[in-house]
Amino acid sequence: MGDNSKTIPGRKEILLHFDQNDSVMAQVIRRIGPLKLKRNRNYFVVLCKAIVAQQISVAAADTITARFNALFKGDAPTPEQVLKLTESALRGVGLSRQKAAYLKDLSVHFHEKTIRPHRLHYMDNEEVVQQLTAVYGIGRWTAEMFLIFSLNRPDVLPVGDLGLQLGLKKLYRMRKLPTVKRMRSLGEKWHPLETVATWYAWRTQDENIVAY
Repeated sequence: MGDNSKTIPGRKEILLHFDQNDSVMAQVIRRIGPLKLKRNRNYFVVLCKAIVAQQISVAAADTITARFNALFKGDAPTPEQVLKLTESALRGVGLSRQKAAYLKDLSVHFHEKTIRPHRLHYMDNEEVVQQLTAVYGIGRWTAEMFLIFSLNRPDVLPVGDLGLQLGLKKLYRMRKLPTVKRMRSLGEKWHPLETVATWYAWRTQDENIVAY
């Protein structure tokens, strides 16, 4: 376990990389403009938001997240506060029974320090995925959103992400959504900047900047 502080390079290096490896993506990067990937160091908040966003549209996720956040009277949610909430309070903001249970389990992991936030920075991508997917309700997709939005790892390709699939279908003029195999072969061209390509593919789907 070493320091995994690989960073996303500047625009000039990004364009050079994609000009050499994928002209379609290079055009998108030029059209959309600079990468604006916000890093949220409040790991608990990011994971809460990613759980809320599972398998629902961006708009629905934003609405439910705003209602969830309102339960904390303007403060950021903490594991201790979430543990105090009743299931009916969580259901009342639009969360399913399942997602309410997931948020409770996440809070237990943070509260009991089975997840130690400061250690995650030093783990490689797969180690982070393994640690987070030990939480009830956190699958690979949620762990990958965490790698992108909290750790800003440059080389994450979330093949299970619908927004990415839709973006690629449009950009590469595919008749149907790309298979995992097709996405991985694109990812090989983009490596080690899969996160960058993913972010730009999202922007072709939704003008708003995705953040967690």
